[in-house]
Amino acid sequence: MRKPVEYVKFLLHLTRTHGIVRRYFVVNGFDGALTMLGLIMGFMISSPASLSVIINACLGAAIALGVSGVSSAYVSEVAERKRALTKLEDAMVCDLQDSAHGDAARWVPILIALVNGLAPLVISLLILTPLWLSAAGVPLPLSPLYVSITVALILIFLLGVFLGRISEVSWWRSGIQTLLIALVTAILIYLVVGF
Repeated sequence: MRKPVEYVKFLLHLTRTHGIVRRYFVVNGFDGALTMLGLIMGFMISSPASLSVIINACLGAAIALGVSGVSSAYVSEVAERKRALTKLEDAMVCDLQDSAHGDAARWVPILIALVNGLAPLVISLLILTPLWLSAAGVPLPLSPLYVSITVALILIFLLGVFLGRISEVSWWRSGIQTLLIALVTAILIYLVVGF
């Protein structure tokens, strides 16, 4: 019998969903990072707010991104996997519920939904870490908002590096591209909200 991790890899291979999992991770991780960047930039530009208000607003958004990611991906992937299984059963003229294909129809949507929801949540929580550290009294080299923005930019760059590695292009160029998108986003927020 296969180990759980090996079986998950097998199911992803069987359904050819490796690419979908990677895309969901990058796309929703990017969404989480840009959302936190936007919120923190908005707080920096607006009237001063307490650190607890900033943390609570950002945490609320992070949780909403996570729940939205899990639920939307699960609903859509269950429909896609059921459709694929039904077409395969019709072509083979047999019931595949107790086969690896049936397992894939049940488990792959859960895996994809978890990746889709956890990517923005985890990345958002990493970006919020400097705010929590500051609230706990840990001294930071800069304002906690600036440190959080720096963490967001680093994570966005790393997502670009990951994309570069996947697509076998220059990881450096890919990282710079995603970083430029984040910087343009920050400038737009400053121009729209700051004036």
